[in-house]
Amino acid sequence: MSVNDDRTTAVAPETRELMMAPAADPAPLGLAAFALTTFLLSADNAGWMGSASGLAWLGYAFAYGGLCQLLAGMWEFRNRNVFGATAFSTYGGFWIGLALWFLLVAPTAGAKAGKDIGWILLAFAIFNTYMLLWSSQVNMAVFGVFLTLELTEIILFIGQFANSSGLIKFGGYVGVLTALVAWYTSAAGVINGMRGTPFLPVGKAFGAK
Repeated sequence: MSVNDDRTTAVAPETRELMMAPAADPAPLGLAAFALTTFLLSADNAGWMGSASGLAWLGYAFAYGGLCQLLAGMWEFRNRNVFGATAFSTYGGFWIGLALWFLLVAPTAGAKAGKDIGWILLAFAIFNTYMLLWSSQVNMAVFGVFLTLELTEIILFIGQFANSSGLIKFGGYVGVLTALVAWYTSAAGVINGMRGTPFLPVGKAFGAK
């Protein structure tokens, strides 16, 4: 800054306090998006969609399990929740990636398609293993989601590698259970957030008093 006697003086930068409005908890949305898409695909794996196309999950893998869950993950970054951000963003990407694989790769994969799915599920089971461990530090309901999901992924990737329709069907049943646990955890997050006090129990983190 120039002054009349040609000297320069330093001006302290203006300090402003930024007030940011608190964000609503995006976890119930992410869990609901994960639950519904998981339910639709698992119901087909379980053999419940004999009178339907079996592809009801596909559009929702893009729009709900994919996009909405990915958005929930981004909002968890805003909330400084590294666990939620990593979990929701990863499984949002999982559903989008699975849908893209189904549309772009599966038609030309032929008999190798099942092995592709096996490798995809194995890779996500590895990711899910350490997220399962860390979910024990969130609460019992979230731990239940990751535990049932871990079982689903393991059963399904073994079933795909072994080309076992029985294991895939069993994995579908466990996947439906995973969806139900995720829906419960989502419902608890909605009502507990609305009331501001616990209404549906989710349990404490392991080791919490």
